[in-house]
Amino acid sequence: MTEPRPIRLTGHARDQAAERGATETEIVEAIRKGAREPAKRGRELCRYNFPFDGSWQGRHYAIKQVAPVIKEETDETVVITVYTFYF
Repeated sequence: MTEPRPIRLTGHARDQAAERGATETEIVEAIRKGAREPAKRGRELCRYNFPFDGSWQGRHYAIKQVAPVIKEETDETVVITVYTFYF
C-alpha cells in the first residue's frame, strides 16, 4: 500500500476554513474519506459529513459537511479552498 500524499493548505484555504468553522483535522479526513466530484479547472471537491450537534451562527445543526476543493499534484495534495455546510 502506498503512503498518501502530504496535504498542504493554501493561505486562502486556511482563512476560509477558519471563517467557515472547519478544522485542519476535518479537512484531512474529508479528503481521505469523502466522496469526490469534479470541480472547475481540473480540481476535485471532497464532501464528508461529520456529526455536529452544535450551534453555528446562532442556529443548531446536527451535521456539518466539510467540502475542501483540492488539486492533486505529483508530490502533494493542495487544498485550494474549503466550504462548510450545516444541516
